[in-house]
Amino acid sequence: MTSSPSWMPSASIDNLKARAKLNQQLRGFFERLGVMEVETPNLASCGVTDPYIECVQTSLAGRQYFFQSSPEYAMKRLLAAGSGDIYSLSKVYRSGENGRCHNVEFTLLEWYRLGLSDRELMAEVAELVESLIPELEVHYFSYQKLFERYLDINPHRASLPELQALVNEHLDVGDYICEDTSTALDLLISQVIEPLLPAGLVFVYDYPAVQAALARLAENSDGQVIARRFEAFLNGMELANGYWELIDATEQAERFAADLATRHAAGLPQLEADQKLLAALECGLPDCAGVALGVDRLLMQVLGADSISDVISFDFSRV
Repeated sequence: MTSSPSWMPSASIDNLKARAKLNQQLRGFFERLGVMEVETPNLASCGVTDPYIECVQTSLAGRQYFFQSSPEYAMKRLLAAGSGDIYSLSKVYRSGENGRCHNVEFTLLEWYRLGLSDRELMAEVAELVESLIPELEVHYFSYQKLFERYLDINPHRASLPELQALVNEHLDVGDYICEDTSTALDLLISQVIEPLLPAGLVFVYDYPAVQAALARLAENSDGQVIARRFEAFLNGMELANGYWELIDATEQAERFAADLATRHAAGLPQLEADQKLLAALECGLPDCAGVALGVDRLLMQVLGADSISDVISFDFSRV
């Protein structure tokens, strides 16, 4: 959008009309599936432990609260309480997220389907996106297949020195040294492989176990432990992140502890693990798969917009 006074919206009125239409289409999709829309609090007493997410915080009555970076924890508490299939179309917040495809405040579509695996949920994501962008090519690649094709290495078996050598070979990182496998893998897939992905909707699945996040672990056909997690990319832009959800409370507590140890080693702020989520898992989270999809990025693709500011009424520079 051309330069305009700071009081003006960053998006055109036509694009805001398109946004309203997209919201209606998304709600219509889930209404046809019989999935219930839910609302969750924007504020939470605990932030996420993920070392790569910086939560926005505020203080109320002398107590610290966190703006939700995702409605995931609250939605899982609803699932454990017997909600059945649910979705949320809501604002979420992540500090430091500014750029062509990022804004501190953005809109996330998140949904959970009981009895589905990550494979089945990928098909549902494709159905949703294809309903909005007809004649879209859809591709599916395992994480391993991509690393073998573009870097000639098995990411599930590669050692840290091998991955460090690939980072130094393909990227200009100067004196930087990747100190763990997960960081090295992230650099290689985001900086080397993702730019080579084909046009259309691309699903990457079966991530390494070290990148499981909140997904369950399983063995692939080669007997390698992998995370039942997928990411979706639309014309090269990261769009969605999904899991066949971990439902074991003990394992989830161990992963929280590992996250907090990583945060401590990196000098990041220390947080408390969300005990309400762990209590919900102990009570019993039903077998389900869940996915979070960036609505602003989806609308960028629908409209062919170059920047997230073109599809948000007021980007962060205008609030």
